[in-house]
Amino acid sequence: MTFKNKIGQYRFLFEELTKRDFKKKYKRTFLGVFWSVLSPFMNFLIYLFVFTYLFQRNMEHFAIYIMTGSLMYSFFTTSTNAGMFSMFSNSGVMSKIRVPKTIFLLSSNVACIFNFLLTLVVYFIFVALDGLPFGPHMLLIIYPLVCMTIFNIGIGYILSSMFVFFRDTQYLYGIFTQLLMFVSAIFYTVDRFPSDLQIIFAVNPIYRYITYVRQIVIDGTIPDLSSHLVCFGAAAIALALGYLIHKKTEQKFVYYF
Repeated sequence: MTFKNKIGQYRFLFEELTKRDFKKKYKRTFLGVFWSVLSPFMNFLIYLFVFTYLFQRNMEHFAIYIMTGSLMYSFFTTSTNAGMFSMFSNSGVMSKIRVPKTIFLLSSNVACIFNFLLTLVVYFIFVALDGLPFGPHMLLIIYPLVCMTIFNIGIGYILSSMFVFFRDTQYLYGIFTQLLMFVSAIFYTVDRFPSDLQIIFAVNPIYRYITYVRQIVIDGTIPDLSSHLVCFGAAAIALALGYLIHKKTEQKFVYYF
């Protein structure tokens, strides 16, 4: 079977899984998927009010600084958490029909991407309201978003495999993401730390993705070559490692469902 025919064979299943994963987050809610827009709008509105009027900082566009960090961090945690449960939650389907197991991880990530894009629209509305200029440089925001998507899929491969064998993974990962939030400089700037401690942020891919977007949106400048290489390198390593772990373990999944 050719690659093209294989895609066509599972296209319908992939589309249905994506629709299901996109809708189930707001299942049985009155506003439904409209929450994908309303929820980030209200959160960003709170950030704007709190960090502009209540906790003023001597930093221009500090509310957008906070929103950018929150946006990227939420994209990472939402996608990887969805990826973690993607295999186990579809165990019924996997036990009945023979399909590539990776389809479940990819469909959950695509659903998260749809939600993220809606949030991104709201984010740009607040960027415009804050008076930040739009220009051709803004198109470069695509690069860190694509890199982070690949990174999320790679981490999702690792987490989904671990969760099948070890249910404790979800609790350990919850603790890890709490720690990750505090070393991603979402609510503060890193210049307050000594230079020898800033290495913690430098080796954190999430912080590097957040910083890339902040530089594009807030500073209006293009990051240097090293930033591009770090973003791509982190994504490539995560995907390669995650896919390797997944391929090594996927045949054993059925014994642990």
